[in-house]
Amino acid sequence: MERRRHEHDFEEEWREAGISRGYSYTDYNVNGRNIERIVEPETVEQVFKNLEVPSWRKQITIRAMVTSIVLSFVFNFVICKLSLTTGIIPSFNVAAGLLGFAFVKAWVSLIEKFGLLKQPFTRQENTVIQTCVVAASGIAFNNGTSSYLLAMSSIVADQADRDIPTNVKSLSLGWIIGFLLTVSFVGLFLMVPLTEMMIIKYKLTYPTGTATAYLINSFHTPRGAKLAGSGSDCGFSSFPTFGLQAYSHRFYFDFSSTYVGVGMICPYMVNVSLLLGSILSWGIMWPLIEKKAGIWYSADLPANSLHGIQGYRVFLAIAMMLGDGLYHVAYIMVKTMVNIIQQHSMKRKEATVINTHFSNQTLESMLENFDERRRKEFFLKDQIPSWVAIPGYICLAGLSIGVIPVIFPQLKPYHVLVAYLMAPILAFCNAYGCGLTDWSLASNYGKMAIMVFSSWVGLENGGVLAGLASCGVIMSIVSTASDLMQDFKTGYLTLASPRSMFFSQVFGTAIGCLFSPLIFWFFYKAYSVGDPTGSYPAPYGPMYRGMALLGVEGVASLPKNCLEFAIWFFVAALLINLITHLFQRYETRYRIYRFIPSPMCIAIPFYLGGYFSIDMCIGSLILLFWGMKNKQMANDFGPAVASGLICGESLWGVPAAMLSLAGLNAPICMKFLSASTNNKIDAILSGL
Repeated sequence: MERRRHEHDFEEEWREAGISRGYSYTDYNVNGRNIERIVEPETVEQVFKNLEVPSWRKQITIRAMVTSIVLSFVFNFVICKLSLTTGIIPSFNVAAGLLGFAFVKAWVSLIEKFGLLKQPFTRQENTVIQTCVVAASGIAFNNGTSSYLLAMSSIVADQADRDIPTNVKSLSLGWIIGFLLTVSFVGLFLMVPLTEMMIIKYKLTYPTGTATAYLINSFHTPRGAKLAGSGSDCGFSSFPTFGLQAYSHRFYFDFSSTYVGVGMICPYMVNVSLLLGSILSWGIMWPLIEKKAGIWYSADLPANSLHGIQGYRVFLAIAMMLGDGLYHVAYIMVKTMVNIIQQHSMKRKEATVINTHFSNQTLESMLENFDERRRKEFFLKDQIPSWVAIPGYICLAGLSIGVIPVIFPQLKPYHVLVAYLMAPILAFCNAYGCGLTDWSLASNYGKMAIMVFSSWVGLENGGVLAGLASCGVIMSIVSTASDLMQDFKTGYLTLASPRSMFFSQVFGTAIGCLFSPLIFWFFYKAYSVGDPTGSYPAPYGPMYRGMALLGVEGVASLPKNCLEFAIWFFVAALLINLITHLFQRYETRYRIYRFIPSPMCIAIPFYLGGYFSIDMCIGSLILLFWGMKNKQMANDFGPAVASGLICGESLWGVPAAMLSLAGLNAPICMKFLSASTNNKIDAILSGL
């Protein structure tokens, strides 16, 4: 091999050979010569290290706010129409980041030609736009105008039950906006004190937030800017990969590049836990329970009735998630108290403690890479203090306790107080689970609130309305918690200030509280919203009212043994977490705790099915085999490839939504039938 020379000596030859700069290469053959190149990889933050990070005030610009308002209106309109038709809505996080970049970049390029550009467009400003639009879109997702609020109307009540005046409320634009303004900001203050723990200490992945950050970071490099310029049960998404029987139990590969990418980002054990939960529920438990139809529950019930098999799916999942979340909340509280006691008892050794702490911190800093140190520095610099967040939550909760009973007399102040005492635990559970798997289960916690408060208030006292209103309170807090953490993860990876992110969240929430009811009101007055035979059937309205009716009938209306199973799964989640922490503390040689599944991840497929867990495990396998071939390259480029898979499918959601709004369907539909069903169809067609 030739003598080792400096990398610049071969810069031209590397370029001709197609070798990019900024990565470690060894023993490459360039023009017939073996050359060893010793170059440290150029990480994301090293690319931006010479660029000044603007202060949090400069990250919030007028052009960013104007762009956010325009995009928020567009996305609110799309989401509202989709929620009133199919109820199936794609994620717009990535689209918000891309369109925000495209809009502002076009404007900046235009005024730059005239020499009027005063402040360059940064990735932090891009993140502020994305955060604001997602916050506004989140209100459209969870404002209840197509679900729990619509379920209060007489249109839905006439379909689901007898028309009892105390359980029906006429929809009005005034009280809908007032209700949303009252409940939508509380969750923002609730989770702020936990951002450091979730993102830095627990290092939760929040895959959508991570993918969006990779996209935004790539836009603001020269290459990235060039790159950015450039029917139901039908098709391969419903391909019965493992046969029709497995497909009927939601066990199939649906060719979703999003969840393959999420699987590449999530830790291996998260994906294994999801697959284990899928096998346990859809492969074993549900088929066995379905054999008890007619014994444990009525065999004539529809598949989505909580009186039947769906009751087991929903409540066993919620029980295990609550067990997991409550354990972590209790663990954090106990650990905090122990640390306080230890510090108090070791005051005399304070200097030693400080020196030891400093040494540990120094060692930890040495082990961290450049990107992590830089991100942590900027993320912790502008943290919102707890003395602002906690009183903010208390004040807003107190306001809600006074206002909500005025809007819904069926809910008393003490009902709302209990809801706000429950909310922190449920919000933590949802944010933690979302950080692991990218699934927000806010609607599940809302359904649980419907059951609890409907049963508590009772049918004759307006329990249906009380349950539906409490659903809105819980859902707004819980969904905001996970959305906030996703956005903070994006901000962490793009060096956006937590303060500018929080301001953007508040501004976006305010926009959403105005835009989403106004857009809904346009549809509500112009069309027969809620009519099952019309163009806007709003399928979730009757579903949520049905759950409220189930709640007023009491826990006894649940299918047989459902409550007992829920208790056992709740205890199992506690025990699994306890065993994991015991192994972490006392068994350090083999680190067996790494192979103990997560109860939260086991529970998620109980309700949703196993299809996405298969996608995610395929993502893990891709990363595993890639790492076996080239570990360094897999570590460096794996997140970028995963982000591309997630972003590609997410961006397709925008034109797909536009096609849906236009009422356009694919000209060909491919379905898979059993041989017997196919023969019956052939016989019918032959007869015709």
